[in-house]
Order: sequence, then structure tokens, then C-alpha cells
Amino acid sequence: MPQRLADLDANATEPLRPEARAAAIAALDLAGNPSSVHAEGRAARHLLEGAREHMAAALGIRPAQVHFTAGGTEANATAIAGLAHGRRVLVSATEHDAVRRAVADATILPVDGEGRLSLAALAEALADGASPALVCLMLANNETGTIQPIAEAAALCRRHGALLHVDAVQGPGRIPLGPALAVADTMALSAHKAGGAKGAGALLVLGEAVPAPLVRGGGQERGLRGGTEPLPAIAAMAAAIAAAEAWRQTGGAERLGRLKARIAAGVAAIPGVTIIAAGAGTLPNTLSLALTGAAAATQVMALDLAGIAVSAGAACSSGKVGESHVLAAMGLGPLAGQAIRVSLPWTATEAEVDAFLAAYAAMAARLARKAA
Repeated sequence: MPQRLADLDANATEPLRPEARAAAIAALDLAGNPSSVHAEGRAARHLLEGAREHMAAALGIRPAQVHFTAGGTEANATAIAGLAHGRRVLVSATEHDAVRRAVADATILPVDGEGRLSLAALAEALADGASPALVCLMLANNETGTIQPIAEAAALCRRHGALLHVDAVQGPGRIPLGPALAVADTMALSAHKAGGAKGAGALLVLGEAVPAPLVRGGGQERGLRGGTEPLPAIAAMAAAIAAAEAWRQTGGAERLGRLKARIAAGVAAIPGVTIIAAGAGTLPNTLSLALTGAAAATQVMALDLAGIAVSAGAACSSGKVGESHVLAAMGLGPLAGQAIRVSLPWTATEAEVDAFLAAYAAMAARLARKAA
């Protein structure tokens, strides 16, 4: 394995935050089941509800609105399948597969060349249907970082009696969640995307509509998600979300934005490079870089051999790198199969950025010579 010089694949998973590690270790010492009524069970229940309150306070919502799941995918699936009965499901063309595949007959809405949902298409779709709709729109795209017009979409939803589900997995610690929390009916979060442990997520039920449960069982999570709660992962999630939000509010995301700008400036002079969604509002840590004529898989492997970890498309698709459905929906043609994602973790340093820039420039020059 090459010496790792930079791990710039944070949108796949963030490094574990120390607060999350400490919370998980403390939770491992509790042997009780939160559903048991004896002393050990009551101690476990106390930790569970404490985590729920801690996370809710960090987000500015009520603890009763937080329902823990096994991850962001399950949170999305529960919201969409649980609210879809009697409703048309409308999703943007650049949604994560966890949303696109949650129901079989969703209507796909187009996006513009920067990856933003066409509000005109949404308005037309909402006005056309005889039945009410469930609109699914991510807060920010995991591949390009494009931030979606949540407030405008929510206003259209209210006008037509539609519900709005927001996949906000990429948001915590990067951009404010408050505006979306104020208008969404449901929202999905993932622990490990914010620096928590893998194996936990949350579905926030913010409006009056409550989804039907996807995983039935013993009535845990107020009947929305059966199964014994994984206390270490949940405790770590609450600690990570709180730490990520505090870090963002004290300038952490701005620091990542400066490092991102340094990368953008560094690649701008390289022949054949296109920065995708450069004209859109994007996450402060995310860059999508296309290198004309170079397959995404080739670039990912070349950089990996140089000690740099990046990705092409969503992490769940990394074993089958090909044309990105996100970039294809943006009308990018061949570039849809020639782009890599650089996503800076909360731990990113200038040295890692410099290592990436050196490796990327060397790779681009080598591939250009080979193509000549």
C-alpha cells in the first residue's frame, strides 16, 4: 500500500471526531438494553435519551423529532416509503441512489447545468397531478457539492399541498441546516458523514406527517423504527453532530473553503481541466474536477498509487466506476465519465492540499503525454 499523503474523500466518510470516539467508548461500558426496566436498562435508556437531547439541541429542534436509524440510507427509505402512500413521488435527477431507488415509480425532475433543480419543472409537475406529491430534494449534492434551492422548493410544495423530504447527509458541519429544518417535513442524516461512527443515522420528523415504519419490531423509536438501538453508534452520532456544528460555527467550514479555493486556483492552469458546477453555490469542502479524455477510474487509481485518496461519484458506486448519473443529468456529455470528486475532511491541511496538487498535475501531464 502506498504511503497515504492525503485522504480527500470526506463525502464518502469523515474521519472520526474525538468527541464521537469518547462517546462511543463510554456507551460500550453499558450492558443494558434501553427497553429493559431494570437498573441496567434504565441506565441505557438514560444514555439514549441524553444523546437524542444533545443532538436535538445542536440542531435547534425538539428531541421527539429525532428518530435514530441504522444510517442515512435507511432514514431516506423510511421517509420516502413511509410517506408515499397515496402520493406521487417527485425526485431531482441528481439525488443519491438511496433516494432514487426508494420507490419504483418516482418521477425524475431535471436539473440545470450546475446541478440545481429546475423549479419551473417542479412547479409544472406539482400543478399537473390529481394526487398530492412527496418531493425529495437533497440539501447538497454528494458529487458536485451543489446546494439545492430548498426554500423555493418548499414554497412550491406548500402551495400545492405536497410534502418535502430533504436528504441532508452532506450538510452537518459544512453549511447551516436551520433554513432547511424550518421548511422540510422530514430530513435524513448520517453519523459517519459528520465524523461519527458508521452504523447510525437519524430521520427527523419535522412536520405533522409521520411516516409508516419501514422496520417493524418492538416499538422502539416511538414506533418508527423497530430493533434494539445501537447505543455506541448513536452516542457517537450525537457527539459528532454537536461537534461538527460547533466547529462550523467557529470557522471550520470557512477554513475548508479557503483550502478548496487553493485547489481550484492550482488546477485552473492545467490543460483540459474543468471545474464542474463552478458557477453554483457549493459545499465548502467539495470540488468536482473533470480531466478531458481521462477516464475517472484511471484518475482515481493513478492518484491512489501516488498516495492520494479521492473518488469518482458516490462511495457506494466506487466498485463500479463509470459515467456519473449526476453529471450526465447536468448535460456534461463525455465529461460525466471523466470527473473525480475531491472532498476535504474536517482534518484537512495545507500540506495535504499541496500533495494533491502536485500529484494531480503530474498525473495530468503523464496522461497527456500518453494520449499525444
